[in-house]
Amino acid sequence: MKLNGKTVIITGASSGIGASAALLFASEGANLVLGARRAERLEDLINRIAREDGHAVFCAGDIQDEDYAEALVELAKNTFGGLDAAFNNGGITGVLGPVPGMDRVNWQTVISTNLTSAFYAAKYQIPAMKLNGGGSIVFTSSFVGHTIGLPGMGAYAASKAGLIGLTQVLAAEHGREGIRANALLPGGTKTAMAGDDVEFHKVVSEFHALKRMATPEEIAKVALFLVSGESSFITGSALIADGGNSINKI
Repeated sequence: MKLNGKTVIITGASSGIGASAALLFASEGANLVLGARRAERLEDLINRIAREDGHAVFCAGDIQDEDYAEALVELAKNTFGGLDAAFNNGGITGVLGPVPGMDRVNWQTVISTNLTSAFYAAKYQIPAMKLNGGGSIVFTSSFVGHTIGLPGMGAYAASKAGLIGLTQVLAAEHGREGIRANALLPGGTKTAMAGDDVEFHKVVSEFHALKRMATPEEIAKVALFLVSGESSFITGSALIADGGNSINKI
């Protein structure tokens, strides 16, 4: 079991990649602290994990709130005795549109949700990992803003590119303490954020060299790799798991 006895925080855990990661990590022996805004979905998820003999607790809240980042870490310490890893997966796309017409509130909300939340997460998660002798912190970034720019996604691209820069600095600052920091860059994934329009999915699929979108479970497996000791010599990376979207031109 790749995470046997390890305590892991997962944000954005109420659906999609986060929920799939929670189920997978629990099956690999992790003690989980799950975060998202929708308490009822988190409760359903921890009940499902409990039925399969897993261990999970949750705290509902908004990742834009610094106190919430601290609360998740305190819950991990008080419930399971410490923190070994975190998969900071929560995020939004925001309202899409060209930058000249973008509302300032939309820009600030996307940056706050996707990037400032990562600062808060690192601020509290890393000291807790240090007390445990090391750990792994992972952020969900994107190929958008890294290998490609998509029209209408200026705020999203800026926030996700910023995550990669933050990841690199954290890796350099805390490597000597046994703490690894990495960014996971998924391609198009069939989650609630992607909607359920079949024709839209067909268009998005064509962007990828594999000519399909990912399942949340596929991306969760990459997150497991980065969180676990399987990636023990990987830090400061932007790991692309995008089905060839970044290199596909036909």
